[in-house]
Amino acid sequence: MFQAAKQTKVFQDVVAQIEDAIFDGRLQTGDTLPSERQLKDMFNISRGTLREALRVLEQKGLIEIKLGVGGGSVVKDLNADQVSEGLALLIRSQKVSLNHLAEFREDVEGFVAARAAANRSAADVDKLTGLLEEARKCIEAGPSRRDAFLDVDKRIHMTLAQAAANPIYISVLHSVHANIHRYYDEFLSMDKRELQENYRDLCDLVHAVEKCQADRARRLARNHVRRFNQYMRKREQSEKKVTKVSSD
Repeated sequence: MFQAAKQTKVFQDVVAQIEDAIFDGRLQTGDTLPSERQLKDMFNISRGTLREALRVLEQKGLIEIKLGVGGGSVVKDLNADQVSEGLALLIRSQKVSLNHLAEFREDVEGFVAARAAANRSAADVDKLTGLLEEARKCIEAGPSRRDAFLDVDKRIHMTLAQAAANPIYISVLHSVHANIHRYYDEFLSMDKRELQENYRDLCDLVHAVEKCQADRARRLARNHVRRFNQYMRKREQSEKKVTKVSSD
């Protein structure tokens, strides 16, 4: 199954070979890799190098290392959640700019909204309508319910992703909306006016989805992301000016 590893960056070659065996089906979900002794002989590497490679594969979510009698390295089931793992880390650490994040969201959320409008079920519409009612109550309570409103906003976006019926989009948008609050906390004031504007956007978007208006849903989602990114950009630039004046 495997060949002696190349001697430059040996553990990376081991990782690549095992990945290939998983992706092309030679290793199936639930299969246990050969024992450490067998793998060492196959790859012609040290135990330390092998264990380093196995740790990398475990971190990638491709295998699970089970200890004890009957243990070993077991191939895990691949799922869409692993697609978005790197994206979640980028957003959580704020390693992408506001503009890059907004550009990405415009494209993805616009497409998801259109797909949701084309595919939505009566149950999807009922759920979205119920979430809008929750959002309305948050708006009536004012800025003190900002965090609760943002939580409802996230659930509306995730419901649209589920209505679009593509597990990759669901996973990617989950990563975005589970971590984007770090940008909101730093750059989005969400005062009464902004809360109301956000709520109106959501109402219009849900209405377009309910009426199966795919093009309108796409346009509304893209415009919503673009406009609120502009608000955050203004605050970001304002804070940079304050920081510059303070340092001078």
